[in-house]
Parts: sequence; C-alpha cells; structure tokens
Amino acid sequence: MLRPHDAPSHPARRRAGRDARGDDMNCRICGNAEGNRTFEAREMMYGTRETFAYFQCAGCGCLQIAEVPADLARFYPPDYTSFKPSPGRRFAGALRGAMRRARYRYAVLGRGLAGRLLHALAPKRSLEHLRHVALTLDSRVLDVGCGTGELLLILREIGMRHLLGVDAFLVRDLSYPNGLRVLRGTIDDAAGERDCVMFNYSLEHMSDPHAALGAAAERLAPGGTCLARIPLVSSEAWERYGVDWVNLDAPRHLYLHSAKSFAFLAERAGLRLSRTLYDSDDFQFRGSELYRRDIPLNSPAGRKAFSRRQIRAWRLEAESLNLESRGDLATFYLKKK
Repeated sequence: MLRPHDAPSHPARRRAGRDARGDDMNCRICGNAEGNRTFEAREMMYGTRETFAYFQCAGCGCLQIAEVPADLARFYPPDYTSFKPSPGRRFAGALRGAMRRARYRYAVLGRGLAGRLLHALAPKRSLEHLRHVALTLDSRVLDVGCGTGELLLILREIGMRHLLGVDAFLVRDLSYPNGLRVLRGTIDDAAGERDCVMFNYSLEHMSDPHAALGAAAERLAPGGTCLARIPLVSSEAWERYGVDWVNLDAPRHLYLHSAKSFAFLAERAGLRLSRTLYDSDDFQFRGSELYRRDIPLNSPAGRKAFSRRQIRAWRLEAESLNLESRGDLATFYLKKK
C-alpha cells in the first residue's frame, strides 16, 4: 500500500484530534455528545487557506462542520466546478453526435447494440451508476444540487423528457433550448411525484441532510429510487490524510458521512438501503497529496505534480479499496420503506 511522505506541520494538523466540548458539538445526525473529536480544515480548492472547525462523532462516525458559515455562497464562485459548462459535447458533427448518444444511452439504459460496442471501446464511467436505477425514457427525474444541469443535459440528449434540476447556488433559473429547466432553489421548490430523485455529490453541501432526504422520500413514486452519491469518511483516504483529504473540501462539504451514519440518516428519513456501489478513483490520492504539499487544487502547479506511473498505481489502489468497501466515494440506492 502506498504511503505519503511526512508532511510539514501547520495549524490544521497541530490542532486536529482534540476532545470536543460544549453542546454545539453534539452530533446533528445521531445526537451523540460523548467522545467527539475536533479538527481544523483549510479551504484548499482555491487556496484561501481559511480554517474551519469540524468534529467527528464517536457514535456514528459522521464528520461535520461545527458551524455552517453564514455567507456560504461566497465559496461557490462562478468558476466553481459544477457551474462550468461543457460546450464541446453539444456542438459535434451529426455522425459523432449520433455515436455519442448511442454510447450514453447504453451507459444509462443498457439498450442498443451499437451503443454497447461504442461503450466497450470508450466507457462512460460517470453514467454507469444510473444503470442500477432501471430508468426508462419516460422516467420522471429530479436532480437536486445539479449545478448547471450537465448530467440532465446528457439524459435529455438520449431522449428522456421528464427532467428537472434545482440548485441553491445558481445565480438565476436556467432554460435550455431543448426544454430542460434548472431552477435556482432547493428540493422544496420542485413539487410533484418522481421516479428518481438524485443527489450527485450534493447532499454533503446541504445544511439539513435529514430534511433533504425526507423531502426526497415524499416525492418518490411507488417503486422509485433515491440515489445519493457522497464522499465517505469511513475510508482509507480519511485515515491516511486526515484534514488534507481532498474530499473533505472545507467549508463546502458540511457533512462527511460514514457508511454507518448515512444508513442511520436514511432510516430516519423513511428510506431503506437497497444497494451500495463504491466508485472512488485516483483523485482521492492526487488531490490529497497536493494538499499535503500545500498546493491548492486549482493551482497550475498541481497539473504535472505526479507521474503517469504514480497515477496508474493510485488508480489500481482505488479499485482495490472499492472492492473492500474502503473507497472514499460511494453511491447509495434507496427505496421507500
């Protein structure tokens, strides 16, 4: 197993691991107040290095921010990852566009011989988790915290029609020429029954994940699926890197669940777990090693920091950790109880 080099000391590490004191450190997931441990993590995506207090529950394992910043929106500037469009995908030639749609349709729906062949040649890994939802072209899908709606645009492109996205940090509502709408708002602004409610790496950004999952449960049609993709603190990456773990992402990630705390949260929201898919990749090591070296994620210095050989080794390790349920990203498939 690969081990990081010794890292220089800085305040975020020196103060990590103290016993938590005070009622404000009660776990907001399970209520435990005993033995919780505090940490300080830095904002390192943009490299402001502003520090934020977190604590980890000794009961359920959830790592959570001690106090949600009142001005959280300032940490989501216009160039934030989920607000960046991918214009190239929608302006390809007719033949290439048809091939792309066939490949995407197979990745999502598992349909089409041509798409199967194209997907075998160039797998679209970022869509494969949707195959387990058993979507159809008529499925009613809500994507919560969807940014500019990039995933929904792909689903619209393969022929799905009943799609809606919401994101609290958008500047304004978005309406695309193909009919897709993305609203500036929360799940409470998206009424109506849904066959699938998705939280694609968005639930960890929400100040009340219990209310969000409860609202998702209320909107699920009989047999529908709530899909939650989240980073997990019950992972090798957290144990190895601590507050330098890239997917801690202070202060944007308010809750870093363990598998145990998420199961508890889902149960409280009236949902049952039907499947778990661990799907972490080499990013957990690449990003965390940058932070250990005090290099921001968006810094040009990080683009060539590691050799291809090193990245391949991390990729193989990520695959192994996923098989052991120790990866730092997982997709949870939930049904109404």
